[in-house]
Amino acid sequence: MSGTDTDADGDNPAETELEDYDDYRTTDVLVVGSGIAGLAAALGAAREGADVTVATKATRPEGASSWWAQGGIAVSRDDPAQFKTDILTASADTADPDAVDVLVEEANDAVQDVLVDTLGVEFDTSGTEGDAPDADDEWDFGREAAHDEPRILHVDASTGKAIHIPFLNYLDDREDVTILDDTAVLELVSHEGRVHGALLEQEGEVTPTFAGATVLATGGIGDLYPRSTNPDGSTGDGIAMAALAGADVEDMEYVQFHPTAFVGEDGDTDEPFLVSEAVRGEGARLVNGEGERFMPDYHEDAELGPRDVVARAVQTEREATGEVRLDVSPLDFAGEFPDLAEKCEERGVDWEAGIPVGPAEHFLCGGVDVDTRGRASLDRLYAVGECSRTGVHGANRLASTSLLEGLVWGLRAGEDAADFEPAVVEAPELLDRDPALPENFAREKFHRLRRVMDEYVGLRRDPDELGRAQAVLRRLKGEVDAYVRTRTARSLYELRHASVTALLVTRAAAENDESVGTHNLVEEPATPGAD
Repeated sequence: MSGTDTDADGDNPAETELEDYDDYRTTDVLVVGSGIAGLAAALGAAREGADVTVATKATRPEGASSWWAQGGIAVSRDDPAQFKTDILTASADTADPDAVDVLVEEANDAVQDVLVDTLGVEFDTSGTEGDAPDADDEWDFGREAAHDEPRILHVDASTGKAIHIPFLNYLDDREDVTILDDTAVLELVSHEGRVHGALLEQEGEVTPTFAGATVLATGGIGDLYPRSTNPDGSTGDGIAMAALAGADVEDMEYVQFHPTAFVGEDGDTDEPFLVSEAVRGEGARLVNGEGERFMPDYHEDAELGPRDVVARAVQTEREATGEVRLDVSPLDFAGEFPDLAEKCEERGVDWEAGIPVGPAEHFLCGGVDVDTRGRASLDRLYAVGECSRTGVHGANRLASTSLLEGLVWGLRAGEDAADFEPAVVEAPELLDRDPALPENFAREKFHRLRRVMDEYVGLRRDPDELGRAQAVLRRLKGEVDAYVRTRTARSLYELRHASVTALLVTRAAAENDESVGTHNLVEEPATPGAD
């Protein structure tokens, strides 16, 4: 769809003629990202009659974070008040109560409407055969860390995959939704506080895409750390683009590490895979290198304590005793978690002897600051999912709330974003006049960035060393910016976004002098050598 958009007085001084561009797209709603949040936003907008374009770096489906989600999706069942209490408690009482109200009050209906009725996702049941159950007590609700009761809907330990594939297929079949995969968004198109779309790169070609509203759903920041449960390409694109355009970001210091990512026998975690929290929910125990169960010494809920507490305990015990293993002998591991058992076998892990685990970067609780409709501080810009800061998570996220938050806020943002028509305006000019960068340029810079983040902005942070990290990252960003001025390449823009996001995380950490949740301050100096 093409059209014009005017300000309240009928003028739009930024508007330009269509013929000024050799190639361009227009769409009512541009969604950037194809995880559950982006797909929910696309669905919400399409249901309101909008033409929607979904642009995603992912090559479907494995490139989206939602595809990798194991544990499941939490619902309120018949007790939203207790669900709210659990979310607030896990956040160390830093979550926004009003945002949590939206989440818990809409949880059941959103899951029933989209996942069950529309997509037909067959969540695991408690021995019921045949059609999907109608009665609440027939679902096989799981329990995970910091949940007061079982309330997690799941499909084995591959819930993300079970949701994501049918969601993509459903939207593919709609004529009002166009999905562009292997497509990177390099920069937002904005003018005087309003966002008009973005510059999309596909196979080396950059095309302006003008939209009535733009929804960022770009996922997490796993590429900023050497060990992460995120898929490759999680470079903080949406957060960086929004911040560079002038949008507000909040709570960037709250980076959650998952306590039980698989590590190799030699402690290598370069290729971790997540061992779902649901395994501990079913009775698995953490033991150190001396064979001792240790979590009761760290938290009254032991293995089901908040993620930040368990992650730091695991790291402490690994340093003190050499390793930590997840003892799955108290449960029928292969029977209850066949996908995980198969993954262990593929890696040559004897899970009967315990699965070697360690912390890995998992989820950013902060991001682009948005309201209960996903609206950012810039007009016509929305953010949903992990790249957004809704206030639901505060300083620490409760397990299995990420898919739910993406679903609820995605629907809300998509519905709200459908009200605007696109305008074609002057887009940023990206230059590509200098020779291509050396093949290993981005790889070397990423290696430097990850060393800084791992040593100084990880599970434990020293206030003095955070200042040093900022200095290193500022120099890195300056180097990258110099190349961006004359070169256009996806890898270069990903590096730019990563460096901007890393600076935002580090700056927020340095400005927060209170240890809370995932932001843990210590007075022990880190080992020099990041630069």
